[in-house]
Amino acid sequence: MEKEAYNGGTAEKSSDELPQLAEPARLVEEKGIRLGEAADMYGDLGAAEEYGYVSRGLKSRHIQFIALGGTIGTGLFLGIGRAFTQAGPLSVLLGYTFTGVAIYAMMMSLGEMATWLPLPGAIPQFCARYVDGAMGFAVGWNNWYQSAITLCAEISAAAVVIQFWNGARDINVAAWISLIIVLIVFLNVFAVAIYGEAEFIFASIKIITIVGLLIFAFIIDLGGGPTRDRLGFRYWNDPGAMKEYKGTGDKGRFLGFFSVLVNAAFSYGGVEMVAVAAGEAENPRYNIPKAVRRVFWRILFFYVLGSLAIGVLIPYDEPRLLNAIENGEPGGAASPWVIAVYRASVPVLPSIINAVILTSATSSANAFLFTGSRYLYALAQNGQAPRLFLKCSKRGVPYYCIAITASISLLTYMSCSSGANVVFTWFQNLVTIASLFTWMSVSIAYIRFHAALKAQGIDRTTLVFRSPFQPYTAYFSLIFFAIITLFNGFYVFGPFDKNSFVTAYVGIPIYFALYTFWKTFKRTRWIPSAEADIQTGKAALDAADAHWPNRRPRNVVERIWFWIA
Repeated sequence: MEKEAYNGGTAEKSSDELPQLAEPARLVEEKGIRLGEAADMYGDLGAAEEYGYVSRGLKSRHIQFIALGGTIGTGLFLGIGRAFTQAGPLSVLLGYTFTGVAIYAMMMSLGEMATWLPLPGAIPQFCARYVDGAMGFAVGWNNWYQSAITLCAEISAAAVVIQFWNGARDINVAAWISLIIVLIVFLNVFAVAIYGEAEFIFASIKIITIVGLLIFAFIIDLGGGPTRDRLGFRYWNDPGAMKEYKGTGDKGRFLGFFSVLVNAAFSYGGVEMVAVAAGEAENPRYNIPKAVRRVFWRILFFYVLGSLAIGVLIPYDEPRLLNAIENGEPGGAASPWVIAVYRASVPVLPSIINAVILTSATSSANAFLFTGSRYLYALAQNGQAPRLFLKCSKRGVPYYCIAITASISLLTYMSCSSGANVVFTWFQNLVTIASLFTWMSVSIAYIRFHAALKAQGIDRTTLVFRSPFQPYTAYFSLIFFAIITLFNGFYVFGPFDKNSFVTAYVGIPIYFALYTFWKTFKRTRWIPSAEADIQTGKAALDAADAHWPNRRPRNVVERIWFWIA
């Protein structure tokens, strides 16, 4: 795709009409990294100065902790409880593990593309450049509404959790929603570094909590709690390791396991946000591969060990957990972690865990406001959203994108009348499909990117970050997520529930309607590998690489810290 075809700043101009662009390396040297990147992307220094550009204000520790803690949201603390009661401990463990493998495969593909071209928003631009402009349009707007709706879901979840404390129950939930919206807008609107610091703190709290809960589970399981009751794998025998769901025998156990795959997809939602942040990361060719390579360990430690810990602490037929989910009880009552603490007779921990769940929900809302605004910014760069959204503040914040995305959070006030937990469940189902389409689009974009490298004579061994077993890894993740998408609503057919059917599958026509609209409106075509634009913006990024300092640890403490962050 030619530069002027996808670039919002020059979408209406032919290449002959564009001012001559200075050598990117010299422009980076004279004007700075930010303006140099903007001019290379827009092909026009005047447009770069008019609209501004995002700023690379996210430090290494910001990127690493965004990757580590950015997706530890209400799905891992609250949403996993529903999967656990439907399918049992072994199904939850296997479901989160299998989905985690597919997520890792997808992230390897995305990491290679984001290291080659660390652009703001990233995913819509990759799809528009390597596959088809219509796919860039569809995945961009799909990603934007996914982020906006997940923003609502996380705020809704926070409104549920905060009612755990007696004093909070007497205050209208709208007050808490307003407070959270104001907070996350404040963290996003001034400078990306403020967002980075907030996520660093939030992620630190979540990581410490998960580590603490895993240690707690190990101690309680071995009989180190106040009751001195050694649990072992007792609940895997009674009531059992796999619960039947929508059927009996092997069929019921398989359907229970499959239901976990859908739930796990929501819990992993947002895992791709580290690539979205690549466009504002310092030294992205170093920091992005470092973060992506650790996705495997993050999945193993947080999700796989977390689901195993829940499975040994409580049975899937725990009455309090079942009642909390069925009745939509306030606070973290629907969290299996809180139920496990109550069963272990540790009195102070429930309040601490609820506070962390509240922090987690707020953190996820903060992160999805950031990613949603950057997806909108990427669409504007593609020429698929109004050019107004290209406008950035002097500190590199696309404030119009933030304002529009934040305005969607007002939908969360629906929870004031509908019941926060009911709204959260509705949002959860809608967002699951959006996430799956995002991941499938990433896999397709990588397959075309891999072909483009080959067609244009670029040896993958020269890449800074090269993902393993490609393109087979991308094909695996594409097929896995396609299967989950097609059968995610299997439970609605026996007996048929039209409301649940719409909730489960509404994302499919939305995505293809977006794709068809742009395909028809712009008459876009499938981009041949030899013509895929894998170079625009790269020259300035290559030139900027020399300007990033080479951090070397001076002692053992710094060596450890540099390894972590």
